[in-house]
Amino acid sequence: MGSTGFDVVVSRVLECDLALLVCYVFGSSSEVRSPPWNADVSTTVVRSGKRSVGRFICEEEVTEFRTLVLADNFWSVGPGGVDEEHLMAITGTKNPLLGETTCGSLLQQLQLIWDEVGESDDERDKMLLQLEQECLDVYKRKVDLAAKSRAHLLQTLADSKAELSRLLSSLGEKTYFGIPDKSTGTIKEQLAAIAPLLEQLLKQKEERVKEFTDVQSQIQKIRAEISGNIDTIEKAGPPTVDEEDLSLTKLDDFQSQLQELQKEKSDRLHKVLDFVSTVHDLCAVLGMDFYSTVTEVHPSLNDSVGVQSKSISNDTLSQLAKTVATLKEDKKRRLQKLQELAQQLIDLWNLMDTPREEREFFDHVTCNISSSDDEVTVPGALALDLIEQAEVEVERLDQLKASKMKEIALKKQTELEDIYARAHIEIDTEAAREKIMVLIDSGNVEPSELLIDMDNQILKAKEEALSRKEILEKVDKWMAACEEESWLEDYNQDENRYNSSRGAHINLKRAEKARILVNKIPALVDTLVAKTRTWEEDRGLTFSYDGVPLLAMLDEYAMLRHDREEAKRRMRDQKRFHEQINTEQESLFGSRPSPVRPLGPKKVVGPRANGSATNGTPNRRLSLQSGGSGVRSMTKDGKSSNRPAAPVNYVAIAKEDAASHVSGSEPAPSSP
Repeated sequence: MGSTGFDVVVSRVLECDLALLVCYVFGSSSEVRSPPWNADVSTTVVRSGKRSVGRFICEEEVTEFRTLVLADNFWSVGPGGVDEEHLMAITGTKNPLLGETTCGSLLQQLQLIWDEVGESDDERDKMLLQLEQECLDVYKRKVDLAAKSRAHLLQTLADSKAELSRLLSSLGEKTYFGIPDKSTGTIKEQLAAIAPLLEQLLKQKEERVKEFTDVQSQIQKIRAEISGNIDTIEKAGPPTVDEEDLSLTKLDDFQSQLQELQKEKSDRLHKVLDFVSTVHDLCAVLGMDFYSTVTEVHPSLNDSVGVQSKSISNDTLSQLAKTVATLKEDKKRRLQKLQELAQQLIDLWNLMDTPREEREFFDHVTCNISSSDDEVTVPGALALDLIEQAEVEVERLDQLKASKMKEIALKKQTELEDIYARAHIEIDTEAAREKIMVLIDSGNVEPSELLIDMDNQILKAKEEALSRKEILEKVDKWMAACEEESWLEDYNQDENRYNSSRGAHINLKRAEKARILVNKIPALVDTLVAKTRTWEEDRGLTFSYDGVPLLAMLDEYAMLRHDREEAKRRMRDQKRFHEQINTEQESLFGSRPSPVRPLGPKKVVGPRANGSATNGTPNRRLSLQSGGSGVRSMTKDGKSSNRPAAPVNYVAIAKEDAASHVSGSEPAPSSP
């Protein structure tokens, strides 16, 4: 090429001939013989009559290479072509004399050797073809290795992208800011960009798997505790985590399940502790061994086991509930038995007048006589030995009671008579007492049977008294109202009732209340009659009040009240008639002085205790006889000597009459 005289073999395949290619592209036409373009076969370039073999490139490739080189300003091309020094600086191919070995220098040496040896052109071509083939083989191997490496890198990149997508899908990440927007740059650059993200996501996945494992393990454990299969779960090992779905949504679902199970476990644990506490209290009251009772349900319920280790299974809760129910039933049965024994003890003590000192030995029995199941909490209060002790005492007192049979029977008869007396039922007490004494003395009846019979009589008497209670209460109200009515009549007849004497204001207040009460008497009588008739119709008996039919008393009262009201009405009419005559006479003859009223002893009405006057007002009581005192005298046995009946003076002062009395008009004269 000009100054050097080298023949350049242009080859696109051999990289070691790059310098020759450059010389060919930029050299003069006189120095390099132009090859046939687009030739696919080898072309010979002759230097000093010798040949070199190479593959020519097409014109378009040369033009593209020239444009690329000029554009990158690798060198400047002078008018004479590329000088050797500049070309060698670019291609790395220097003069062999400089001592560096290149493909061109080796080829020069080979040509010199051939020249010295005198190799023929055929041998030279053959050896050059062999060199070219060996170079091609090396390049092919390198290209294959590079292609395989590229394919491996591409596969690695694809796998990385797939792994990235799979991790994002598994973690539930729809968007991730660390992912490159576009696949730009070389394969290694893309791999380098994805690698940190993959590492971060793998670490995040590992942490997420740990979270899932922990949550699922807790869920599995709590479910096993609830089902009672804790041993099976321990053998099964940790739960399997679905790594295809590690999203936060699913983790939240598991955590929600865990929270629900933890709440259920807490509730169950509280139930277990409540049951255990109840069992402890019941065993203490019943005098039973708590530890043996509770460990029969489950060994973990012992106090030596921690709270969190106690069994909360369905079977444990069911067994605890059954145990509590059994103990409560046993407690109820024992309490009922103890209360019966306590009542028997009290009855026997009362019958035989047992001193307080002897009773104190059984205060622990009688103290719970009216207690409910929940109120008995003292340890040992319902122990079996205590109940047996009470049974022995009751048997002893029963044997002692036989010797005091008469005294006990008479006490029961007295109780029966008191019930009838309070209910105003008349019985023959003397005959009943004589009959009891005859039965006891004859020995024809067992003492216990006699007492049972008397207890039955007392029970029936109480039931009958209870059925009469409402009517008797209204009878008491009626009689009290009639008594106030009698007092009010006396009060209204007192001319000095408005004087400022001592106690006058008290009588005035009482009169006001008495008028209100008297006005309620008719309605009270009607109600009493209706209830009495209903009672008699239901039982087919006559309702007697101390031996007198109550309806007869009420009918007599109604008639007397009607008669009194008629008398009062006639007196009012007569009074109005006289007043009218006096008015007419005064209008004809003028007024005349009224006769002077004789001054008599003043009657002062004061407050009465129990309905009786304290200073001068006669005491009017209920009586069937007109004008009688009506006071029932009591006999030695406490019975009434006469029958209560409707009082004569049952008529209440009408409202207008009461107003006329208050204004100072003359009181109406009482009927005889």
